[in-house]
Amino acid sequence: MRLNPKLLIALGLLLVFGYFVQDLVLGSDQYAAQLRKAREAKDNGFRRAEDSPLSTEQRQTFDSLKYFVPDKAYRFDAQLEQFSQRDTVEMPLTDGKADKYLRWGRASFLFNKQEYKLTLFLKADGQDTTLFVPFTDRTNGFATYGGGRYLDAPLPAAGDTEVILDFNEAYNPYCAYADGFACPVPPADNRLTVEIKAGEKAFK
Repeated sequence: MRLNPKLLIALGLLLVFGYFVQDLVLGSDQYAAQLRKAREAKDNGFRRAEDSPLSTEQRQTFDSLKYFVPDKAYRFDAQLEQFSQRDTVEMPLTDGKADKYLRWGRASFLFNKQEYKLTLFLKADGQDTTLFVPFTDRTNGFATYGGGRYLDAPLPAAGDTEVILDFNEAYNPYCAYADGFACPVPPADNRLTVEIKAGEKAFK
């Protein structure tokens, strides 16, 4: 029995369309569910004395951290420039001291038809397995912590030309919760002139 070629094409298109709809609906739901699970785990950690930056008094009244609703529009496959020469820089801390980082590369992404760039850092001691992306944006001091937020990005392989920047995973430095912590200050070249309505909100 020979099948009509037009029928095969139609079935193929229907299958492709089905996968597309599944990605839009189920994929987004699964993505949001994974974020919620990670956020719940962080809340649980904040309730435990050994893991929490909160004081005993704060933990007694702590309910949960506040976040923007998950939005895949803030997840970018950013263009990656890996620096051939990775200079060691001293990133200032809020206590006046500094930590040493490598200027590892630069990520570029489009948001609302505008290009933005962020410098990617790697801890100079070689202990970290992810890139460190401290940044500020126009929500700071309003919906989010005034001192800026942090983002971790997977460490790309040598020949990679893209890196994932998922601002839904943006988080506050410990300085946002209590005094007494020394936190890296986002550098001038990582000050975004746009509102990033994703990730963790201000603690209070």
